[in-house]
Amino acid sequence: MSPANNVTRMLDAKKVPYTAFETPSEKLGAVETAQFLNVPVEVVYKTVVITRAQESNKTSAGRKKPLLAVIPGNHVVDLKLLANEIGEKKVHLPTEKEAEQITGLRAGGISPLALINKGFQVIVDESARTHGSIHISGGQRGLNILLPVDDLISLTQARYGRISIPSNQTTLL
Repeated sequence: MSPANNVTRMLDAKKVPYTAFETPSEKLGAVETAQFLNVPVEVVYKTVVITRAQESNKTSAGRKKPLLAVIPGNHVVDLKLLANEIGEKKVHLPTEKEAEQITGLRAGGISPLALINKGFQVIVDESARTHGSIHISGGQRGLNILLPVDDLISLTQARYGRISIPSNQTTLL
């Protein structure tokens, strides 16, 4: 029996095909998750919380909401590319603790699926277009979800963007 939480119940209710995987309950990065699941790191996507520059306060209140950047596990967010993608001068990477406060989720369990209807803009790295399905966090540590990319985009009202670059983490494999 797969672990159930609000994310899996929502996917079930919307009849979205997915596979849930139990992973160790400690915080795993995308590279460790890929190794644990024995899948290529390129299909394990991580969710990175991004905040907008304070000078954006001139705009409507909705624009101040942090973003969720969903990127391949062997990449890092390129803040300049992301800012350009969303028409901002600058965006920032908050600390892990700040990301947890912003989302209400623990690092290692932050998921765009767990934050639907919370006002976060979701940008998925364009590399996801090359995969039929990707792995993402299930909204809590210890739960990984494999689902079709099109369903992730539709459910989260995300858009694609060129927002990441390869990291040196790939040398760890």
